[in-house]
Amino acid sequence: MISVMSDWFERLIEVMERGGPVMWPLLFMSILSLALSFERFIFWVGLNRSVRRHYERFLKGLRTGDRESIRTLAAEDSTPYGELAERLADGGDAASVSVEVVESQRPRIERYMLVFSTIVTSAPMLGILGTVLGIIRSFELLGAQETITDPRDISSGIAEALITTAFGLIVALIALVPFMALRGQVERAFGRFEAMSAAATGKFGRRTP
Repeated sequence: MISVMSDWFERLIEVMERGGPVMWPLLFMSILSLALSFERFIFWVGLNRSVRRHYERFLKGLRTGDRESIRTLAAEDSTPYGELAERLADGGDAASVSVEVVESQRPRIERYMLVFSTIVTSAPMLGILGTVLGIIRSFELLGAQETITDPRDISSGIAEALITTAFGLIVALIALVPFMALRGQVERAFGRFEAMSAAATGKFGRRTP
């Protein structure tokens, strides 16, 4: 196992060296996207567990105006759904309360989405930059005064161009898949917030102390 890992690491270093300096920021982006994907996976697993356990009961309590049952459920639920349900049960204008809670929870819900979007956009561009640098290096060798005796001098520049292009696309795909999945989760969460707000409209009257 150790020897396999060592061989894999040596091959990775070799590819990184052949790809040129652009490969290192691309490698950093790939590691970052994987780490953030794991963090977001843990967050959404916990949030969706709350949906399975409490969300329908929150909706039922909001529709019937059952303030006590909502507060009891919210005490067991530390997610944004629990906070919104409790705030709605306190009374006041449901739309205003919903906007206030959702905006306060937006950074938590949409966390790292901008990072994923940036990686998806910038990784292919970095790959293209590496491609241009590799081609420039090859043409510099072709235009040099000295006679080229080893064709590998030219092929190394072409290899750099192809490797960076491929790696940039791979990194973008690594970030794109979780980005799209997370965007779907975000949209569903905001849809549930809207449903909770609609269910509570006109049910609780004035805000209670």
